[in-house]
This record gives sequence, structure tokens and C-alpha cells, in this order.
Amino acid sequence: MRTTRPAGGASRVGALRSVCALGLAFAVIPLSGCLFTRRKLPMPKPPAVTQTAAAADLVKQLNDRWNSLNTLYAKVNIQLTTTKAKDGVKVETGYTSFPGIIMMRKPEMLRVYGQYPVFQSPLFDMASDGTTFTLYVHPPKNIAYTGPATLTHKSSNMIENLRPGFFLDALLVRGLDPDNEYMRMTDTDTVEDVKRKHLLLVPEYILTVMRGKPDSQERKPVRVIHFHREDLRPYQQDIYDEQGNLETQVIYGAYTDFGGSLYPSTVTIKRPLEEFQIVMTVDKVTENSDLKDDQFHIKIPPGVKVQTLQ
Repeated sequence: MRTTRPAGGASRVGALRSVCALGLAFAVIPLSGCLFTRRKLPMPKPPAVTQTAAAADLVKQLNDRWNSLNTLYAKVNIQLTTTKAKDGVKVETGYTSFPGIIMMRKPEMLRVYGQYPVFQSPLFDMASDGTTFTLYVHPPKNIAYTGPATLTHKSSNMIENLRPGFFLDALLVRGLDPDNEYMRMTDTDTVEDVKRKHLLLVPEYILTVMRGKPDSQERKPVRVIHFHREDLRPYQQDIYDEQGNLETQVIYGAYTDFGGSLYPSTVTIKRPLEEFQIVMTVDKVTENSDLKDDQFHIKIPPGVKVQTLQ
């Protein structure tokens, strides 16, 4: 007897065989290892200690630190780097580091003194009472500048953009003003330890400080402060101008005990709008010493050209 298969039966049987063969192939491929690779990925290491603090605790810590300090005297090494666009390419210029002295007395008195690195002779001298400032660049330039302590008009001459205001903001993380509002966020960054060749997890708190706009529900940023949760110390501060632009970014290096004063070993000041960066390596810090008024005054020698800045 001849058996008659339904129409299309052959194609269905063929399809079934193909599916079975394909399934067998997929079952064999993982065993052969032909189409996949396996590699070990580094596991980031968390810190040994992670501390917890509420937003109010972080604010109190900043306020207590700021209120405990009246004067600051520091010996540093200063290195300046500038960035300029030329022919569609950004050119970075790094200058030789030089020794300097920084003095600060609250509320707004500041003195920054730089020396030539080899001969230890005066390079420049800047002083401010918080409202106006004087900058004297010693010979061979032999020129002086005066003007407002805070930069109000950007100049193509980089030295004319050096003002005491951002030095004051960078030396320490100030306490909050009474009208400031704030919020706290948590984040975790992953960084590479180049020397030990492994990744580190860095949990952090981000404290955003804001101020309300008059007759508006809008809030404008004042500062953003980053804290390592390993020790709850600030390691970065972003400062914004009245238009909400990032004006100054400060990065604080590892904290060191300078004879009882716990202070960052380096302070890096970035000014993205003026395209320059100042790195201060700290050699010595003295807090709350008696700094006199005349230590914040510069005597301009007779005959020196004085230029008034805006």
C-alpha cells in the first residue's frame, strides 16, 4: 500500500531537522569555546572606613572650621599654567614654579608674595583689603596695577586677571551665609591607583549650596563641595558666578598635619573662564598668628607706572 503524505509534509520535516541541527550546534559551541572569550575584570576596592553624616553635620563642620580661623600664614611653591587657543588648537604653557608666601586675615585681608626661584629676589607682590587690591610686578617689568579685588572685566593680559578674590575663596572652604540653602547627595567614584595597579571605590558626599533669587522660586548655585566619606574632609570645591557659570574650581590634595594645623598638601585653583591654573604645594602653615595691618600694605617705589584696572 502506498502512503500518501499531506502536502507540505516534506518541508516541515526538513525544517524540523534544521532546527534540531541548529540546536545541537548551539549546544556544542559553548563546549568548544570558539565564539566567546572570558577574562578577569578588576574589582574596585572599597575604603576600609566609610563615615555617615547628615547635611546639617557637614554644614556645621564647615562653619566650625571657618569660625575657628582668624589668620593664615603659608609658605608655598606656586606653579602657573595657561591655556590659549591658536590656529584651532589649544596650547598649554607651564611656567617654572617659584616660592611664595600667602597671608590671610579675616574678613578679607590678603597678601600674596612671589620670588624668583633661583635668586630668591622679589617677583611680584599683591595685597588687598577685600575691596581694592594692589599688584606690583618687580623689575625687570617694574609695573603696578590697582583696581577692585574681584575681577569684573576679563583682560587678554593674563596677569591683569590675577585678583585676590579667588585666592581667598580657595585657601579654605568658607562657612555658609545665613541666607544660603543647601542639599546633600551621595555618589561613588571609581579611581585608579596607578602605583598599586588597582581600582578604588571612593564614596563621597556632594553638598550643593544655593541662594534664592528675589521674587522667584528659582535657586541659583553658589558652591558645590565634595567630601570624601572616608574622613569627611572637603577635597573639591566648585564656585559659581552670578550668571551660574563655573568660575573657580579648587582641588585639595591629601591633608597633612603642619604642626597642629591640618591643611591640604596641595591646592589647585582652576579658572576655566580665564583659562589658567595655579597649583600651590604647601610647605608650611601657621594658623591664628598675629598679622599686623602693615603686613597687608605694599609700598610702590617712586617712578613706577601704575595702571588702574576695571
